[in-house]
Amino acid sequence: MEWPWSAIAASSSPYSSRCFFTSPNSCLSLTRRTSLNSSIKPLRHIGFDSKHHNLITKRRVHGDSIVRRSTTSSKNAEETESSVECVGMGSDVECVYTGEGEDEEEENRSSGILSGGDGSLLEWAVLISPFFFWGTAMVAMKEVLPITGPFFVAAFRLIPAGLLLVAFAVYRGRPLPKGFDAWLSIALFALVDATCFQGFLAQGLQRTSAGLGSVIIDSQPLTVAVLASFLFGESIGIVRAGGLLLGVAGLLLLEVPSVTSDGNSFSLWGSGEWWMLLAAQSMAIGTVMVRWVSKYSDPIMATGWHMVIGGLPLLAISVINNDPVFNGSLQELSTNDIIALLYTSIFGSAVSYGVYFYSATKGSLTKLSSLTFLTPMFASIFGYLYLDETFSSLQLVGAAVTLVAIYLVNFPEGND
Repeated sequence: MEWPWSAIAASSSPYSSRCFFTSPNSCLSLTRRTSLNSSIKPLRHIGFDSKHHNLITKRRVHGDSIVRRSTTSSKNAEETESSVECVGMGSDVECVYTGEGEDEEEENRSSGILSGGDGSLLEWAVLISPFFFWGTAMVAMKEVLPITGPFFVAAFRLIPAGLLLVAFAVYRGRPLPKGFDAWLSIALFALVDATCFQGFLAQGLQRTSAGLGSVIIDSQPLTVAVLASFLFGESIGIVRAGGLLLGVAGLLLLEVPSVTSDGNSFSLWGSGEWWMLLAAQSMAIGTVMVRWVSKYSDPIMATGWHMVIGGLPLLAISVINNDPVFNGSLQELSTNDIIALLYTSIFGSAVSYGVYFYSATKGSLTKLSSLTFLTPMFASIFGYLYLDETFSSLQLVGAAVTLVAIYLVNFPEGND
């Protein structure tokens, strides 16, 4: 998946138990496939705030990577309603749990596919659909890039989805960002997690296959693990350390074919794999930036605005670069090209993320996270079917090694 998403808590890292909000709502953070999710340790703490007469409950659940902090007024503790809302962007997804209903919530999460049930064919289709959309969106992007230009495609993927998310946040009554710190944090987050990530991805996709690019993008948890260790003191452990070393080896194997095939004419900036690696690093940095951003802004609003703000420089670069779409090729767009653009923006962004967030509230997050390995598979299959893309033998080995490394980096801490 080129946008692997993580639900991030805001206190010490994207995986802390501190709530994003100052209101007496509860914060539920969901983590997908980064090393930080496995660093969450079982913890339950109950306290009483005598000043505000609030009962405060914090809970960390090992394995499922759930962090929740609920603050409940003692006055209305007996009459509450529970709901979970998830939304996010880039590599970050925020789930907000309102009300207490702890036992009821756990009961609701104990059924269905993600909790060990067999599930119907429709349930499985819904569960897998986000990874299908993410993988096939890479193929759709690559197909339309030569006609519209890379930066236009990147901007088109961000701006419409961001505007929809902001509109949704307004409809839900979320507060707009206020103050210099709020807008500065969103702007910097947008620069890294939206502008750089999507720009690098589009550049790389011009020079490499959708399947190979998807594998490299999915390597970003390796960097997140290192950043978390240095910035937040997260323990890596023996298994994860081995995964990091294996991941480096896998990425090198993915790079070697492009170097050897070009021979003496090899240029680092002409390597699609290099651009994809830069995109993965941008996503990883964006992941750890969420903590800072969420200190000043509502996470849903911040997510939407960072998409819009991050897409504007890409649109400007597209105009300055005289991308084909602004140079007469707009009239040459076929119906299939327009469908590919819409598919990338709607299904590759809004729909896929929405379904993923919905599924994330219904069962085991560990099981859901494990399905993200389907994204490179779908990208590779449809890249082969529609674009005649193939992997070399060495690239196949590198892809397999990289995916194993990502699994090891996300290895449950209790088993380390």
